[in-house]
Amino acid sequence: MSKVGARVLVAGAGVSGRSAAEALLAEGAAVTITDASEERLADLSELRRRGAELRTALTEPPAGTDLVVTSPGWRPDAPLLEAAASAGIEVIGEIELAWRIDRASSEPAVWLAVTGTNGKTTTVGMLESVLRSAGLDAVACGNVGLPAVDAVRAGHGVLAVELSSFQLHWSNTLSPHAGVVLNLADDHLDWHGSLHAYGLAKSAVYRGNVLSVYNADDEASTRLTEKYATATAVGITTGEPRRGQLGVVGEELRDRAFPGGGADGAVSTHLAGVGDIRQVGAHNLSNALAACALARAHGVSPAACSAGLRDFAPGEHRSVVVGEADEVVYVDDSKATNPHAASAALRAHSSVVWIAGGLLKGADVDELVRTHARRFLAVVLIGTDSWLIADSLRRNAPDVPVVSVPPERESAMSEAVRLAADHAEPGTAVVLAPAAASMDMYTDYAHRGREFTESVRAVLAESAVDRAERHRG
Repeated sequence: MSKVGARVLVAGAGVSGRSAAEALLAEGAAVTITDASEERLADLSELRRRGAELRTALTEPPAGTDLVVTSPGWRPDAPLLEAAASAGIEVIGEIELAWRIDRASSEPAVWLAVTGTNGKTTTVGMLESVLRSAGLDAVACGNVGLPAVDAVRAGHGVLAVELSSFQLHWSNTLSPHAGVVLNLADDHLDWHGSLHAYGLAKSAVYRGNVLSVYNADDEASTRLTEKYATATAVGITTGEPRRGQLGVVGEELRDRAFPGGGADGAVSTHLAGVGDIRQVGAHNLSNALAACALARAHGVSPAACSAGLRDFAPGEHRSVVVGEADEVVYVDDSKATNPHAASAALRAHSSVVWIAGGLLKGADVDELVRTHARRFLAVVLIGTDSWLIADSLRRNAPDVPVVSVPPERESAMSEAVRLAADHAEPGTAVVLAPAAASMDMYTDYAHRGREFTESVRAVLAESAVDRAERHRG
């Protein structure tokens, strides 16, 4: 951690930047904050009163800067960060800052870290619930919402830390007690430049672990562990577990890796029932197993795993059923912002009317469409890059009916839900799993999910009125 009087530049005035600046001021650093948005800087007027200097759109660090703390979304080729690197000034992220502050404390926290392309937030939420069921002072933090530096300053004993590839890129000494890479698929390639660089960033979650967790069902996760993990590795699988793994046997999640969990390979220990997992889909069983593995790495009992998973309430916009009528369910998975996440959402249903589209950011959807073509009853497309999905459907699922809603229409989501309902049949699911980012039409994926939910409720209410009128007639 920077010594008292160090001169630190915080790049970015968002949530993580504010928390980093507050922590640095508390540590006695001289802090400058820069951001391209004067409005965001204006929101930090209280920090100015506490001694921080606010500067708009700096392109190089002020003279005498000792350290730069960057917000995670800033790319390494941003002019300010390139200038800092050229001047020999260390650049770290808020996660790394939190780690250094924590390590300097008299009672540092236990860090249990989760990364991967998809499933991070759900897994961290499950992990937090399991840890609390064990009576531990635990909190979910990091990319999940609460900045890690705030969790550290609050003095929590165990941190369930969600880590994005950006945050890991800017962390050079972070060394969690245990870490997991849930999966790896094409995402954020515009930021990292290649899948190799993206995976390399993710692999930092294994640095210095006491125990590393990998997904035996995901080739990339397994490969990263083999290449980069130096600690004992424990696998998770939605199949029957081998020795050294957690997995699924019948309707049970079972442990064949930890002491008391059949470490000799002869027996396995019950962790939870499949029915304890509220979210649908095999991917959520995998998330639950990862949470249990990390908790078990910290000595949590199987009973606490079971209780924590039962108590966990699913987050919004992650495979949530938001309506049901005429034997058709409507599922909000707006968080499926890339093809890999959309594939997991679709796999949970045998017959689907798929609502998809948005900003693909260079992602290829061909494998997604080929894999799930047999599930599609129809596809409704929205968003700027919907034509790319339409083109893939023409080539890979030519018999599937496809309708498109122009993104500029004010009621695009409402029209999409109406069209999807028209194509749905009893026993099917209407699934919003866009496979794309939302910023072309919405503030974020949560805004998109809310629009979907509201549209579903409106369409179902209209249908109920129509049925009542027909009955009276």
